Amino acid sequence: MKVIQKYFLALVPPPEILEKAHQIKLSIREEFGIKYALKSPPHITVKMPFDYNEAKEDVLVERLSEQLREQEPFVVKISGVGAFGNRVVFLSIEKSEPLLRLQRQVKEFCKKRLHLVDELSDRNFHPHMTVAFKDLKAVHFAEVLSRVREQAFVAEYSTGDLTLLKRIGGAWNLHRNIPFKR
Repeated sequence: MKVIQKYFLALVPPPEILEKAHQIKLSIREEFGIKYALKSPPHITVKMPFDYNEAKEDVLVERLSEQLREQEPFVVKISGVGAFGNRVVFLSIEKSEPLLRLQRQVKEFCKKRLHLVDELSDRNFHPHMTVAFKDLKAVHFAEVLSRVREQAFVAEYSTGDLTLLKRIGGAWNLHRNIPFKR
């Protein structure tokens, strides 16, 4: 039986940075009741959620592994806070050529090998790490943005893999890591 699942591809920071970003999400939930961003671990989305046959998940990972075989690890820099309109608050990720190149390669892979449609976010890639969205009400936006700016941090790390996240029970789970060239 064919079972369609939801997946997406992301860069996930190392545990110490993951925890710092997660703490920001937790503080927003405690103060404002905003919790939707807690449904996924802190990450940088490289390919937005897509439907895929769960029975072919191993094939997906194998194909992605082939695609990333020549991908060199690179540095990701977190610096500052940004927003999309008055409904999304995020930690800013510095655009770099290696990051932009990875996203373009993954986008092309998904289009050609998985036959996924190019979405607006695929064409207008803006790397970020979301800390509040969807249930962030416009009336609280300025205050939430201010709180996130108070808690924001600057960090950099070397990323060496792409993570396949899978939606299970209404939450996104870190499912499989696909390493870059080692």
